[in-house]
Amino acid sequence: MVSRNKRYILWFYVLNLALAFFGTAAFSNQAHEVLDHSLLSDRLVHGLDATVFFEMLARPEFGPMKAATASASDLALLFFVFTALFLPGVLMGYASTYRLPGGDFFRACGRNLWRFVRLMIVAAVVMGIAAAALFSIRIPLMKAADTSTNELMSFYMSLVTLAVIFLIMCALRIWFDIAQADVVLSDQKAVRRSIARAFRHTMRHLGRLLGSYVISTLVAAVILAAGIFVWIKFVPAASVFGAMLVSQFTLLLLLIPRFWQRGVAVSYYLQYMVEPIPVQQFAPAPVAAPAVVETRPIQVVPGSN
Repeated sequence: MVSRNKRYILWFYVLNLALAFFGTAAFSNQAHEVLDHSLLSDRLVHGLDATVFFEMLARPEFGPMKAATASASDLALLFFVFTALFLPGVLMGYASTYRLPGGDFFRACGRNLWRFVRLMIVAAVVMGIAAAALFSIRIPLMKAADTSTNELMSFYMSLVTLAVIFLIMCALRIWFDIAQADVVLSDQKAVRRSIARAFRHTMRHLGRLLGSYVISTLVAAVILAAGIFVWIKFVPAASVFGAMLVSQFTLLLLLIPRFWQRGVAVSYYLQYMVEPIPVQQFAPAPVAAPAVVETRPIQVVPGSN
């Protein structure tokens, strides 16, 4: 499903790249004010000297850090808005058995925008409360592990608690991904019904869904590790173009697991949540029996013509 709609991954990558370009423009302009008139810039072009970098940030002519990072924060928020706007069209394209026309894509985006905003607000509240509760439980467990005589107990407890938190948060992510698919594909106006329905289905098939999401997350981790390894091992410190090429290609590949997870949600909806259309049995109309015509033999009178 994802490979049949590769254009969505490319579109989101271009959108992300464009917003990143404008988001870093303010920092770039402020850095030019310092680096264009300093010989120390060579130590940032041919490698990254942390001392020179932080000294540049501390210089008065660089300006306030808030001005350098405000546009990046605002455009990161704008990316989530674009995600809420365009994701309904992506889900509709995944469910279609044909190449979804542009008009249908944007029609689905506009019709489901306010529904997606409400879903994201509910998801943020639920996940925020869940994350706060889980980490508050983790704190006393880590303190108890630190007092243990086993030196490795603290390490093992940290791994186990983080793994449990990851699985629980992943299950919540599955819940709201399926709710998004139900809102779009069933044209559900009442978001609360999609949330309740998605919760029931998530609990019913949690093992299979969680396995798919965990596998896609592991694929993303492998892509990230491979990208960092190639960057460190094969890209020279002075090669700005090589670093940009490897990093951008890694970010493009990292979009695939994200869209794969959306494809899992749509595939599950099509298999288990589509309402069957009732089919009426065809009953042929009764056919009237043909009229019986009584025939009598013709009597021939002798001597008649």
